[in-house]
Amino acid sequence: MNKSSRILIPIPLHDFDPTEVALSWRILRDAGHRIEFATVDGTRGHADPRMISGVGLDPWGWLPGLRKLRLIGLMLRANRDGRQAYAALEQDAEFLRPKRFRDVGVADYDALLLPGGHARGMRPYLEDLTLQALVAGFFDSGKPVAAVCHGVLLAARSVSPLTRRSVLYGRKTTALTWKLERSAWNVTRFLARFWDPGYYRTYGEDKGEPAGYWSVEQEVRRALASADDFVDVPPGTPHYLLKTSGMARDTPGDDRASWVVRDGNYLSARWPGDVHAFARQFAQLLAE
Repeated sequence: MNKSSRILIPIPLHDFDPTEVALSWRILRDAGHRIEFATVDGTRGHADPRMISGVGLDPWGWLPGLRKLRLIGLMLRANRDGRQAYAALEQDAEFLRPKRFRDVGVADYDALLLPGGHARGMRPYLEDLTLQALVAGFFDSGKPVAAVCHGVLLAARSVSPLTRRSVLYGRKTTALTWKLERSAWNVTRFLARFWDPGYYRTYGEDKGEPAGYWSVEQEVRRALASADDFVDVPPGTPHYLLKTSGMARDTPGDDRASWVVRDGNYLSARWPGDVHAFARQFAQLLAE
């Protein structure tokens, strides 16, 4: 039997992605690991409600009488596996009683997992200096760290006191690509939630800044030692179209659509469509 690890998952109070948190929790728990959570003030976090219900993701979603009529919203929300995992997570005692960021330390845990999400409620999480210091401590300790989507952005913003650089400097990583972020943004602002065009962009560009300058990919790239250290799916990779379309997700028995990058004890992935493979590979890393 593999040794059980104590894993910390810090989350924001609002708007995290339900699949990235709940599926990671379920897969790692089922692998025998103990999962604990932390938020800024010790109160439970809540996933982006639009990713659970799909309400508010249709062009008519701003009209009270039509708001709950879902069409595009059913396609854009988390899939059944993610929603079921989140429903189970909401019954978990550790999730309902998280620690506070300032009360947890690297020595208390064997590993760290950083999930993401795209709505504006993610900003306090991504910008929290106490949390960034904790992330830096995990990287400097050499303990395993996994990050997905905007969780990679949190890592990129975390500066090591030893090197005074981002903890991702000198590492290989992936993250939410600008292609995936832009595609989802275009769907929501032109075909779905048009009255809130910035919904899928956690951070947007100011006038005069190039398109995508504050995308996850571009900010992460600026933290790396080399632009080549950002690892997207290379053309010619088996199942390239599945991996890059933004339409296909991996499943419990099919990893073809996933893309996960490992550099030593650091594991990264792009979006909810990678999470089955992401969490399983993290469990394998912990077993080594």
